[in-house]
Amino acid sequence: MAMTATAEHAGRPAPQRGTLSPEPYRVTGRRLEGADVVTLALEPHHGRPPTFAHGQFNMLTAFGVGEIAISISSAPGAPGPIEHSVRDVGAVTHALCRTPIGATVGVRGPFGTHWDVDDIEEGADVVMVVGGIGLAPLRGALRDLVDRRRSGGGRVFVLAGMRSPDQILFAEDLEEWRRSGAHVAVTVDVGAPGWQGPVGVVTSLLPDTPFDPTHCAAFACGPEIMMRFAARALVDRGVDPRQIRVSLERNMQCGVGLCGHCQLGPLLVCRDGPVVPYGGVADRLFMERQR
Repeated sequence: MAMTATAEHAGRPAPQRGTLSPEPYRVTGRRLEGADVVTLALEPHHGRPPTFAHGQFNMLTAFGVGEIAISISSAPGAPGPIEHSVRDVGAVTHALCRTPIGATVGVRGPFGTHWDVDDIEEGADVVMVVGGIGLAPLRGALRDLVDRRRSGGGRVFVLAGMRSPDQILFAEDLEEWRRSGAHVAVTVDVGAPGWQGPVGVVTSLLPDTPFDPTHCAAFACGPEIMMRFAARALVDRGVDPRQIRVSLERNMQCGVGLCGHCQLGPLLVCRDGPVVPYGGVADRLFMERQR
């Protein structure tokens, strides 16, 4: 007698999801970071989230709308849910930013290269140059590096450029890092009544930042033009270009190097990036026009 379909499949293990199938995650927290940035705390419906490294990203799905690459903004190994900070700039990000606590989103990943913070030479200064939401992919790394400084590591310098005083992201984190001994400087593109900090591009902070360029690792993340000028300014200060890392951003749609939408010169950014050395890699690729 022929076995029924139900009986035939009853003894088989549940099929494993592939790298192109999102896992369901529940939104357990939702925090407004600025006028158009929301940090979502996510926990898988089943099991634990996979391990990840500083600077990697996940593909987040707003079901019925689409999928987009979003950097992980929490630190590996930190207690609690995994966090992603999303700027509301399009249909998918708009849907994600409006997702309420208790709802489900899809998560694939983690994907991509990372910041290699464990390879920083002991005692070296670390300089972070960020623009706007570019602070999110470095947020977890900064937390770990500031903690490491308490144990005798090198100095940490955070140079952040924001749109305006009311658009300063992760203000509580910035203040916490400052209290913990990091050098934190914030500049804005446009000032406002009551703002007493600097006004101008983030690279204008570099000349007065007292890091040691001969014993230093630097990271830049934000708009591509900002990273290009920041890296050049760091090199002009004497930082070895090979000790500068940047996070590329291209049209990442699959996360695994299959679709080719994120090709940049010889790289597939989702697979070979987003974090790459400036010297010998990004210094050439920054000249490629984004499609």
